[in-house]
Amino acid sequence: MNTLLNDYHTSLLGLWVVLATWIVQWAVATMAKGAQKDAVPGKIDNDLSHDSFIFRSHRTFMNSLENVPVMLGLSLLAILAGANPYWCGIWICVFAVARLFHMGLYYAIATEKNPSPRSYFFLVGVVAMIAMLVLTGSTLI
Repeated sequence: MNTLLNDYHTSLLGLWVVLATWIVQWAVATMAKGAQKDAVPGKIDNDLSHDSFIFRSHRTFMNSLENVPVMLGLSLLAILAGANPYWCGIWICVFAVARLFHMGLYYAIATEKNPSPRSYFFLVGVVAMIAMLVLTGSTLI
């Protein structure tokens, strides 16, 4: 197991950053929503849009719910399959940094414009997921 930890240290650290970011997003969305007057757990006002931090924090967390499980699955499969540790570490860290920037920009910029600055970091995260898919597939084949 020490070899696994040594070989994939960067990958595991990147996954830790992804998970820590996800927990922060959950906490921010929960606190923003909970601070709302007459807040009902699990319900977001349909009239909210990007000008509302409650909306943006909720969408940031929901976007992670859509993307993080895929990257976690690919990452764990790649590590278990013995994919190249260097490239696993690179792509996992690229994804982690992209998610951090996506979160920060989504929190900071209230815009209906598409693409918005956060969109570019979302795309970087998608590229990292596709790279992990290819890396994992090429290792397994």
